[in-house]
Amino acid sequence: MQIHISSADGVPIYVQIANQVKHLVASGRLAPGEEIPPIRVLAEQLVVNPNTVARAYLELERAGVVTKRHGSGTYISDAHSPLSRREKLKVLTQRADSLLVEAGHLDIDLDEVIELLRERHEAIHSQASK
Repeated sequence: MQIHISSADGVPIYVQIANQVKHLVASGRLAPGEEIPPIRVLAEQLVVNPNTVARAYLELERAGVVTKRHGSGTYISDAHSPLSRREKLKVLTQRADSLLVEAGHLDIDLDEVIELLRERHEAIHSQASK
């Protein structure tokens, strides 16, 4: 499970972790029934306090994205798609906000960001069709 955190975007780390897990589930990169790393393991990988990861996992459990199996671990929920469209858009909105802030810091205007997104969209879809 690849998660990257940033202290520069102003989003709390536990929210970044939860949002990235939601994104991985929504995109199909984490499948229902798949185990996610134990709290301490992920905390060590990300070099964060285990309480931060525990809080992220609690948020994910409350949202129905993961389920805890006592003595066994934490797993992606078996539900077809635990994320409603509203939740999916919320995850994307936060990612878009981060992209726009970063673009502003780099003096890249909105039109250039939109064009970049179009180019990337085309590149991804052309590779997927090969």
